[in-house]
Amino acid sequence: MTTTFLPQSLAALTWQEAADLLKQGPVGLLPVGAIEAHGPHLPLGTDVIIATAIARRAAASLTEEGLPVLVLPPISYGASFVATCFPGTSPAEPDAFRAYLTSVLLNLVPQGYRCICLCNAHREPAHAEAVWAAARAATTATGVPVVFPDVRDDRWASALGDEFRRRPRHAGRFETSLMLAAQPDAVRREGMAQLPEVPIDLPARLREGARTLSEAGGTLGYFGDPARASAAEGERLLDRLAGIVRAAVLEALAGRREPVRASRRSV
Repeated sequence: MTTTFLPQSLAALTWQEAADLLKQGPVGLLPVGAIEAHGPHLPLGTDVIIATAIARRAAASLTEEGLPVLVLPPISYGASFVATCFPGTSPAEPDAFRAYLTSVLLNLVPQGYRCICLCNAHREPAHAEAVWAAARAATTATGVPVVFPDVRDDRWASALGDEFRRRPRHAGRFETSLMLAAQPDAVRREGMAQLPEVPIDLPARLREGARTLSEAGGTLGYFGDPARASAAEGERLLDRLAGIVRAAVLEALAGRREPVRASRRSV
């Protein structure tokens, strides 16, 4: 008979409850985000909210596979320097962020996790490289797979819609739709509806030398077309992102491989 598990939030458990669940060898889902400007219509904590929503939805999917799952408290501060032209953006230095995330993982894994997946929703290159480095270090040190399904990889990006593939990728239709699904009360809808499209390839502008969102052409802190966002699209995207996490975890459990980068990644 297959055991039925319910996803659990580690932060909501007592230590005795956590001990019982950790004996079962759970999958740990760790949301990772940043505190940074997301236009005039989304809150500074957008990446943390989205990362947590992905982890929760993926947890529900993984329990259907008969796996115990713990959703871990989020890592809220990341390397988010391109948005420092806007007040409230609160970055951590990339090396300090990498060291902190590595330390968290190295102290989590020995508690009994069979795999940890980093559900990251902040894609600034220095931040993503630090996440990769922490995942590799923790996997190498412990022998337990710590996986990072980087949605900038072509393998995953192809499932995430036209705007994501065209790479505006910041506070546009993609992220605004996710927020309308994950935490609709946090979206300033009236302001969102008035925002004109900013059809700029943000990663390309950063590679060309832009240092901030403003220098890249996002003078209000967003790119893409947030006015076209919808909760229905956000629900579809959350399902797809949760499916990516599910696939990465099941692959890791099948092979217990050290995380490797895809051979071709878009920034």
